[in-house]
Amino acid sequence: MGYGVPMQTHVVDHPLVAHKLTTLRDERTDSPTFRRLADELVTLLAYEATRDVRVAEVTVQTPLAEATGVRLASPKPLVVPILRAGLGMLDGMTRLLPTAEVGFIGMIRDEGTLQAQTYATRLPDDLSGRQCYVLDPMLATGGTLAAAIRLLLDRGATDVTALCLLAAPEGLKYLEAVFEGTSTPIRVVTAAVDSHLNEQGFIVPGLGDAGDRLYGVV
Repeated sequence: MGYGVPMQTHVVDHPLVAHKLTTLRDERTDSPTFRRLADELVTLLAYEATRDVRVAEVTVQTPLAEATGVRLASPKPLVVPILRAGLGMLDGMTRLLPTAEVGFIGMIRDEGTLQAQTYATRLPDDLSGRQCYVLDPMLATGGTLAAAIRLLLDRGATDVTALCLLAAPEGLKYLEAVFEGTSTPIRVVTAAVDSHLNEQGFIVPGLGDAGDRLYGVV
């Protein structure tokens, strides 16, 4: 396994990120506006999350001369939204990475035990050499995201970055503990780290249930 790589957390400190997040928090924001702002916010987070995306040097012909540049390297990055709320982040991510492949993980949290249960997966069997970007709006207890990352690592992923609209300190500490000593780089990119979790495992002050606010209560 080699030496462990500490998990990294990056809070995107930008006025536009803070502005959009404030409107997402507002309980008066309706679902159509919430979806649009979440989409825009994810694209801003994706810009920071992809700073280490792998590229290969190429030469192109401009109208005047040859120029050296880069293109995304193979194998292509894999974007993995966690259903259902993570689906609301997909367009914002693929807008920045249109050539990325997309997989899906369906997970649900047992509100009694707060444990994550997987009910569906649509992923390549072999992720060797792949950079993976996991989309999960709310990093609360950390159980769902940890289970998703573990699934990707078990299939050979060599680099995992999670994009979250919000994170709780408890969830970040849980991820750090679960993946302590793991040799694969793991990062969390988020718009903010909030105060704490309440007794029901919701982020405070948070923004409510992201899935319900994206799609309505079903």
